Amino acid sequence: MQCYTELTPPTAVTHSLALPFLSASANNLVVAKTSLLQIFSLKSVVTHANDSSSRIAQIASQNQREDANGPDSSLPHSATVKGDRQHTTKLVLVAQFELAGTITSLARVKILRSKSGGEALLVALRDAKLSLVEWDPERYSISTISIHYYESEDILSSPCEPDLGSCVNYLSVDPSSRCAALKFGVRHLAIIPFHQVGDDLVIDDYDSELDGERPDRKQSTSKAAAEGGPDEKTPYAASFVLSLLALDPSLSHPIHLSFLYEYRDPTFGILYSQVATSSGLLHERRDNVSYAVYTLDLEQRASTTLSSVNNLPYDLFAVVPLSRLVGGALLVGGNEMIHVDQSGKTNGVAVNDFAKQSTALAMLDQSDLNMRLEDCVVKQLGHDNSDLLIILSTGELAILSFKIDGRSVSGLSIRRVQPTDGGNAIHTSPSCASIVGRSRMFVGSEDSSSLVLGWSRKSERLKRKPSRTQMDIDGDEDEVDVDEEEIDEDEDDLYAETKPETKRQEQTLLVSDADAEEDYTFRLHDSMFNSGPMTGIAIRHSLATDTNLALKAPSNTELLIASGRGRAGGLTTFQRGVTTTQVDQPKIQNVHGVWSICTKRSQEDGRGDRHDKYIIASVTNDTGDEKSAVYSINPYDGGIVELLETDFDADTGATIDVGTLNGGTKMVQVLQTELRSYDQDLGLAQIYPLTDEESDTGPKAISASFADPYVLLIRDDSSAVVLTADENGDLDEVSQSEAFKAGKWLSGSLYEDSNDILRLEYPEESEDEAGNVLMFLLNAKGGLQVYRLPNLNKPVYLAEGLSFLPPFLSPEFSGRRSSAKEALTEILVAELGDSTHKSPYMILRSANEDLIIYQPYQSPIEGSKDTSLRFLKIPNPHLPRTPKEDPADVEEREQERRQPLRSLHDISGYSAVFMPGQSPCFIIKSASSPPGVIDMCDGSVKSLTQLHSSTCQKGFLYIDGEGITRAAQLSSQSRYETGWVTKRVPLGEEIHALAYHEEMDAYVLGTCTIVDFKLPEDEFHSHWTAEETAFLPQAEQGSIKLLDRKTSLIIDHHSLSPSEVVTCIQTLSLEVSEHTHERQNLVCVGTALLRGPDLPSLGNIYIFAVIPVVPEPDHPETGRALKLIAKEEVKGAVTSVSGIGTQGFLLVAQGQKCMVRGLKEDGSLLPVAFLDMQCYVSVVRDLEGTGLCLMGDAVKGVWFCGYTEDPYQLRLFGKSPHAIEVITASFLPSDKQLYIAVADADCNIHILQFDPEHPKSLSGHLLLHHTTFHTSHYPSTMTLLPSPSPSPSATAPVSGPILITTQSGSLALLSPLSPSAHRTLSSLQSHLQNTLPHALGLNPRSYRLPSSGSLGMDGGMGRGGVVDGNVCKRWMEGGSWRRWGGDGAEEGEEGVRRLLREVAGLGIL
Repeated sequence: MQCYTELTPPTAVTHSLALPFLSASANNLVVAKTSLLQIFSLKSVVTHANDSSSRIAQIASQNQREDANGPDSSLPHSATVKGDRQHTTKLVLVAQFELAGTITSLARVKILRSKSGGEALLVALRDAKLSLVEWDPERYSISTISIHYYESEDILSSPCEPDLGSCVNYLSVDPSSRCAALKFGVRHLAIIPFHQVGDDLVIDDYDSELDGERPDRKQSTSKAAAEGGPDEKTPYAASFVLSLLALDPSLSHPIHLSFLYEYRDPTFGILYSQVATSSGLLHERRDNVSYAVYTLDLEQRASTTLSSVNNLPYDLFAVVPLSRLVGGALLVGGNEMIHVDQSGKTNGVAVNDFAKQSTALAMLDQSDLNMRLEDCVVKQLGHDNSDLLIILSTGELAILSFKIDGRSVSGLSIRRVQPTDGGNAIHTSPSCASIVGRSRMFVGSEDSSSLVLGWSRKSERLKRKPSRTQMDIDGDEDEVDVDEEEIDEDEDDLYAETKPETKRQEQTLLVSDADAEEDYTFRLHDSMFNSGPMTGIAIRHSLATDTNLALKAPSNTELLIASGRGRAGGLTTFQRGVTTTQVDQPKIQNVHGVWSICTKRSQEDGRGDRHDKYIIASVTNDTGDEKSAVYSINPYDGGIVELLETDFDADTGATIDVGTLNGGTKMVQVLQTELRSYDQDLGLAQIYPLTDEESDTGPKAISASFADPYVLLIRDDSSAVVLTADENGDLDEVSQSEAFKAGKWLSGSLYEDSNDILRLEYPEESEDEAGNVLMFLLNAKGGLQVYRLPNLNKPVYLAEGLSFLPPFLSPEFSGRRSSAKEALTEILVAELGDSTHKSPYMILRSANEDLIIYQPYQSPIEGSKDTSLRFLKIPNPHLPRTPKEDPADVEEREQERRQPLRSLHDISGYSAVFMPGQSPCFIIKSASSPPGVIDMCDGSVKSLTQLHSSTCQKGFLYIDGEGITRAAQLSSQSRYETGWVTKRVPLGEEIHALAYHEEMDAYVLGTCTIVDFKLPEDEFHSHWTAEETAFLPQAEQGSIKLLDRKTSLIIDHHSLSPSEVVTCIQTLSLEVSEHTHERQNLVCVGTALLRGPDLPSLGNIYIFAVIPVVPEPDHPETGRALKLIAKEEVKGAVTSVSGIGTQGFLLVAQGQKCMVRGLKEDGSLLPVAFLDMQCYVSVVRDLEGTGLCLMGDAVKGVWFCGYTEDPYQLRLFGKSPHAIEVITASFLPSDKQLYIAVADADCNIHILQFDPEHPKSLSGHLLLHHTTFHTSHYPSTMTLLPSPSPSPSATAPVSGPILITTQSGSLALLSPLSPSAHRTLSSLQSHLQNTLPHALGLNPRSYRLPSSGSLGMDGGMGRGGVVDGNVCKRWMEGGSWRRWGGDGAEEGEEGVRRLLREVAGLGIL
């Protein structure tokens, strides 16, 4: 019984699409990350261009540095060097949706009617599913129009065909949105027709002189939509499935297909072969690929062959349709590119020497380019540009140009983009590309961060007179008069058999400057963080010091993960909480509240730094009395000194809040009984009493909120007072209505809506004097009221159902009287974001310290052009920590809970919100990510305020749980998009494995680089020396490096032999002496020698010690080095290593054997036991201190073995009952039961158990297969974490969970559950699956089923199955009346919270 929970979302981009989605005029980007769908808008900001020399240097290394910088980095996309101003495109997240499915394709469809007026999105998912969705502006979310399934048995009836999950499924849509085609299975094609207006006018051959005034197609479309269109119910017609063999019996091996432009009916081009292609049979199956064009008759459900081209190269793999500027299609192969026009004429270009050897097709020879086109992405550079951008698998850029005479392509040419022009801006293979604007392109990648690239032309292109077709292309070009006599009559006839050759040079449409190698310059605009693919992990557990125990600080485990491929390779650190960088520790004693003040004079001091000038502190003296103190900040050294000789009265009591008014000229101190106003030199200007001056009685202030020129006070009798400052800074109370006076208010917040984002109406009676300051009030009944100051007569917005926490909050919402309400205690409206984009959010705080985040948006009103304000609830799975209650600290804790939420305008470039208390946390958001709640790892915090001084730039000042004042900063290299604190360490080379050496506080890395492979000199192979080619194959060259943890610098390295790569690294405690039995932490490295298939494989075992050495001057981190202790060459590759037993021996998977070896004093590795596996082993794991171990391979499955030391013997106990393609595996002991978790290549997790007493295990010879759980993320490693600290609850598991890393950049946790915990979470999962909406109409239950059918005893979803933690963590998303309180749990709602914290790894990670 286990629970699978994703800790971080996937970050690797698999698909992207640009379309007008939010509205007809919007420019949106839709990004798919395996099971995550994100919608972005694009924002243009003005930046300063760097000078050319610095720009070229930065482009050469920008990807290595981009992830290691915050939002204010000095990359080309955030240029800080002053220069020319330029427009830079940034990505701004609109919404994101977690899907119960794996996305395989995205396509845009223009439908007649949509709620937003924009286009619809067609999403293809694994196992032949299609979802058609549109944007719903009323709910500010996507709305599913239809769902299409093609999984029925009557379609896939052949028993020999593989299952749908094993087939390559992809989607293509007609450019005119008349139909969509989904290729699924081996050779099946599903066609979905869409209703369109003017289907017969697809080709734009309208003549105004002959046909009269041209009708507006947009108006006809909208008119047809208003009248109901051809179908009033659905935008699509009935779909149908065709077999490709029914279209043509020769389509037995389809390769790729895509719809083409410029055809009257839906027409697609398909690459196929009648027999399977093979490079090994090239001498027999040469040029066996064909390309055919078929047009579809949607009414008759038939097709017609228009053209066919045979005898094409075997390595063609993609069809790229070209718009009307060029026409036809581009066929992409591994060694060549071929253009095929409508008549079947071909023009090709060879990009390397192998093209001549693989095909007899005549092509232009550009073999000197030495390009590898495998896995490349080809994209047209805009609709008004005939050039194509080629992004190679190495990230290099090239331009493909066409020579076009009339409407015929007469030649192709390719030229590389020089590194000085941004040709190396991308460092690894792309996965997709989308044009997001004029001269803007989004390039997605699974192997590195995704980028937004922009380009410009350095040379003028030759422009000639355009044809009619070119004139109708959307763009900003000026109108050109065309002489009709110069246009051939058959120019637009697509079905003409022949086309006359054009004799006049004036009819040349476009001539590309093929000789101009520097006519394109590329520049980085924005980047999207990616932590995948994760190839290795090392864990550094935080040491439990006395200070941390006293502060009850959370676990601060650091995960160092190897991520990225090729030149984008590097390290990424993950931490669950924020670790601050301590700058100073001011000597301020017994403080429980601090506020920083920035006056107008400090803003205008000539430096332009806007440094803070004063700090106000609320302190407690030795007698227990509360008072206030003021401190001055030195503008030069940042020193904090207490001011005594001022008008500031320290004996007036504790300070409630401090703010500035009148543009920073007045500082207002809020006390319990009065307000004190000071000038910029702390001269007392006014005392405004809040109580009766004679009797000194009356309600006291408990909280305050500032928005110039207003101050909102909430008093202890639940009344509210609003004060305003006049031109002189004098405070006076704003007149209140009787209804406002009678109201009972729990909390309030002022927000200055300077950009009128909320668009609330102005009161009619005070429209002239009304300002842009809004007051949000939370009343005693849990309702929301919004006033526009200074008018307090009538609220401009009213939502009485706020305490029900609905997913969509509107004035019309009202919950049932019997429904449960959330006990809300505080409200704050503040801006969240970074320097690129900020937007307001409404943040609510509950009595349980939960944070509820609402995003305001404008919802259209039916039948009107006006909009209404609504609030969308943002998913927030964060659960606060619950420290043990100490009766002696109850009073102090209650005082800390009174500390309100703090809005921080600028900390390290972010606008954030901080919640003090026992569970302190930040709410941080970047432009391309949703708001995330991240804990602070420094224990409890009494108070925090932002601090900007000469020594603490854009930092903050806080009081920890011990009352110590600390000045700190957020790390400038940290990022927060994943909900965790991540930091990127670029290395410029791929990392295969890594390990942490705790004693030396260093990491050992196994890296590799790509080098050209040359045949060595061999006396037995004399013909090797005769090889002469400039296009050499490439091989990996490995090395072992030592990385300092604190500085992230390489301090030592060990080079390996040519073609030798590192496969595994482990830090193990090995016995180094046979006589004294002394042990030492050593680094064990396994390698493989990658040679040709005609040579036997070899490997090496290296044993290193990390020793202290004399450091280099001024570089203390170099005081450690690698020392080679032993090296053993073995037959076969060393694929995995592990410790085993209690004597300090080493278990090695070498070749097709697993062998136990001991380290001798002479440096040799003595084998003492072995097990013949008969196949290569992919993973070896041991259960520490028990002698139990498991081995996994890709053919047979899992082997469970035991090791004995007297005598030395390795015995097989049991095997998996089914063949499993094991990628990684780990033990998972739980409650005296031994489980084994196995991850296969189909993204499934299998749970096996060793139980020799069970009758189905055949006395333990077979492992019991309990369940199979689908994750949709390709696994890379599994690591068993240490057991958590004992819990007072008897249901707590006794073992630690398994941490899983994936290729998509996601971290996951597989936690063992007790029977009672499993019942509780299973009931919660069922409740949420039935009550919560699921994006794209997908089924979360079937999503977790394995694609190959049910395996094991219960098929994966029966009793004892794995609980879906992704569904359980959505517990807070529904309204309070739908929240399941754990009726079957012993501890009710608190028990559910505890279980959710456990399965999320709180306390362990």
